[in-house]
Amino acid sequence: MNPFDAGAGGLLKQPKSVWATAGASVVAFMGIGLVDPILPSIAQGLHATASQVSLLFTSYFLITAVAMLVTGFVSSRIGGRKTLLLGLAFVVVFAGLAGTSGSVGELVGFRAGWGLGNALFVSTALAVIVGAAAGGSAAAILLYESALGLGMACGPLLGALLGDASWRYPFFGTAFLMAAGFLCIAVFLREQPKPARKTSLLDPVKALGHGGLASAAVSAFFYNYTFFTVLAFTPFVLDMSPYRSGAVFFAWGVLLAVFSVLVAPRLQKRFGSLKVLGGSLVLLAADVLVLGYGDHATAVVCTILSGAFIGVNNTVYTELALGVSDAPRPVASAGYNFVRWFAAAAAPYFAPKIEEWTDLHIPFAVAAVTAVVGALVVAVRRKALTAEAEELETAHTTEDSVTVFAN
Repeated sequence: MNPFDAGAGGLLKQPKSVWATAGASVVAFMGIGLVDPILPSIAQGLHATASQVSLLFTSYFLITAVAMLVTGFVSSRIGGRKTLLLGLAFVVVFAGLAGTSGSVGELVGFRAGWGLGNALFVSTALAVIVGAAAGGSAAAILLYESALGLGMACGPLLGALLGDASWRYPFFGTAFLMAAGFLCIAVFLREQPKPARKTSLLDPVKALGHGGLASAAVSAFFYNYTFFTVLAFTPFVLDMSPYRSGAVFFAWGVLLAVFSVLVAPRLQKRFGSLKVLGGSLVLLAADVLVLGYGDHATAVVCTILSGAFIGVNNTVYTELALGVSDAPRPVASAGYNFVRWFAAAAAPYFAPKIEEWTDLHIPFAVAAVTAVVGALVVAVRRKALTAEAEELETAHTTEDSVTVFAN
């Protein structure tokens, strides 16, 4: 069946609860790149350095990483609907408070609370969408992945549009949009059955004892350092107005969405997951290196182009994490994300520090090296990663759906 078919169960004919959750998902993913175009404005407004402002990403993703051990524990006990509403409530409160910050320390702290709310929401949203969707999981997953790409693309754009007047407005805007999402889910989404088995806090850590899953997580750790060097440090290098920076990262997000949803599956089918991943990581390393050492125009082009490689990598890593382990897929995904998100917290902190200790080029050289290391892990641990890779289901099943959020 064509998932875009407007007939029963098609993408365009879903219950209001599905559209409410998908719409809130767009806003949730917007929150990741929202601050990108306004980082220099925040630094100027709060009299902070680049390394201090980059902690907005560090606190956000550090909490997100730790929360990966908690989200399954919570949702398996209170249910998906209540977990979504709890996550949205956290985002509304802390995004609003972030807009009132009087110092960079306050802003970093509020951003951490925001990260907890986003982790609770994002880790539960797709499972809820699939459970409420009409006609099976295919259309629901496509809808969710589209929401992810749209959010990653529109976050920088919203940040630019609102941030041109004041760096505080994007935070207030996000709080307003998430409050609307809270009301829609409260009204339209009914509670779904709780899982038969409750998840413990240590289950994701135990899952990492599997060699294949641990290899995927370690490789993804190094890749994510590269990814978030681009996302969190490049705005300072480009040194553009919020509008222009927002346009650059909007184009970056569009490429990320297109290559994640449309291009990566086709490449995997033709060349195999590990060849695609290794090649994409090497190309990303080359792109980041040119970004760091090229002129301004080259840096803009390479920033946008990196979205294509990042989109491919996100999709392939997720499917590897899903298919290589014998652990339940939600548990395996939580363990995988627990490891990789620590790199997302580390890169925004270390990239500006490395620039202070050396020069502007070296953070990108380091990011290029980490991408290559990620590719080497894939090559060295090929047997462990392919132990069950042939069983990957490129057309995601319902069981897969609870973990696609790892993108």
